[in-house]
Amino acid sequence: MLAVGTPAPDFELFSTPDQKVKLSELKGQKVIIAFYPADWSPVCSDELTIFNEALRLFSRHNAQLLAISVDSKWSHLAFSENHKFHFPLLADFEAKGSVAKLYKAYDEIEGQCNRVLYVLDEEGVIQWSYQSPVGINPGADGILNALEILDNK
Repeated sequence: MLAVGTPAPDFELFSTPDQKVKLSELKGQKVIIAFYPADWSPVCSDELTIFNEALRLFSRHNAQLLAISVDSKWSHLAFSENHKFHFPLLADFEAKGSVAKLYKAYDEIEGQCNRVLYVLDEEGVIQWSYQSPVGINPGADGILNALEILDNK
């Protein structure tokens, strides 16, 4: 994982079949980056559902959630619509895992993202990170604690 204090590498990924999100365009607000292994998997579905429920808490801290996996933009579209997610799922599909590799969140053996969380400050600097085992849902508590600490700096 990238160390706290490291400027987050910029990226631009599809959030819908015809729209992209560029990290550098989110400067001025905190950003939560959640790398996850796969759309439709039970643990990932649960994790992202918790994040969806926590969005209003994240927004109180002026934080935008971005979830990233190596699934395609079409898989993300169906997964997001099915679960009624209200945050972007970004497709790190081509070249597969290129952004996850920048963030040291890619599992070369499995060919998927590890379950890694980053919280960036308003300047795009990593202020908190956490890697959970692939089969364990990390929940939102660590993210919320990190956001509260940033707000009190």
